[in-house]
Amino acid sequence: MDFTYSEEQQMLVDSLRRFVETEYTFEKRRRRSREAASFDPQIWSLLADMGVIGLTVPEEYGGFGEGAASRLVVQFELGRALTLEPVIPSGVVAAQVLNAFGSPAQKDNWLPAIASGTRIVTAAWLEPGTRYRPEAVRTGAHGTQDGYVLNGVKSLVWHGETADAMLVTARLDGGNDIGLFIVPRSTPGLTVTAYPTMDGLRAADLKLESVVVGEDAMIGGPKDGLKALTHGLDHGIAALCADAAGAMEKLIEITVEYLRNRRQFGQPLGAFQALQHRMADMLVQKELALSMAYVAAQALDEADPAQRRRMLSAAKVSVAKAGRFVGQQAVQLHGGMGMTDELEVGDYLKRLTMFDSLLGDSDYHVARYCDAMQS
Repeated sequence: MDFTYSEEQQMLVDSLRRFVETEYTFEKRRRRSREAASFDPQIWSLLADMGVIGLTVPEEYGGFGEGAASRLVVQFELGRALTLEPVIPSGVVAAQVLNAFGSPAQKDNWLPAIASGTRIVTAAWLEPGTRYRPEAVRTGAHGTQDGYVLNGVKSLVWHGETADAMLVTARLDGGNDIGLFIVPRSTPGLTVTAYPTMDGLRAADLKLESVVVGEDAMIGGPKDGLKALTHGLDHGIAALCADAAGAMEKLIEITVEYLRNRRQFGQPLGAFQALQHRMADMLVQKELALSMAYVAAQALDEADPAQRRRMLSAAKVSVAKAGRFVGQQAVQLHGGMGMTDELEVGDYLKRLTMFDSLLGDSDYHVARYCDAMQS
């Protein structure tokens, strides 16, 4: 996989940088986070017009048909800007699930809408007490003559508040098979309770009480639910790693600028060798994170499932560790100012801290890596 920027990729990067400078400044982003439930339809429409949301959706469904390398480029830039919009849940995870496992009718109905930004779809797979294990599903799906009846709860649904539909996992008729269903938000019996997360984003809990869906709501077959979900989550992990690496790069730039301008004992803080060494350590960790983001992107083309899991879990753990280091060092180098709400350094620390919890924390991925080593 070639990660050298092509001419088209560089043009997209330049467009995203201009977009951030004009429409996604720190002040505007913070205002949206606190006043607009972390979602602005106008910004979402602009991202769709630039091709960000439908980047990897096939061309026949209104996307651009790009691969993981192009998505890494775009997600890296979005991470620098700490974007609030549900690009990864909808444009990556849900789009990849539907593209790989959706029926022709499901693809026709949802993929063009996802690519154009007119519909948002997110995955609802976590449940209380499951500790990120997608197979530990207690939500049930009871088969009927015309479809299924879903009952259960889902927690920490990423951007569930703004989603038009959810990809819901459920155990079929109390057996071992787990199905994956696309459930529109307007379906009777579905209750969505939204709340803010530490990093300024939004999540939601779902309650499904006798939610009736047709047979055409199941994605793939009765035995494809976990496989389909894992496929989407793997793509989401790769995108997240690139996002975190971009956030680290921007945070280092912010910290360097602060050390250049802040003076102590008659000279800039950046002139002190001890602080230079700490900045060098931060840069090393950022480069490690970016390298592991490349590994995660390459893993998506790996034919061996066990090797793919090893690569993705190793990347997730390594990037989480690097993110914690870079974020904590940046706050310390800003001194007392780093603890205030005035500077954006705290926003980056929160995002990098939350990275570990999204799509499986480090404990989960270390165990996943060990399991894959035995496969």
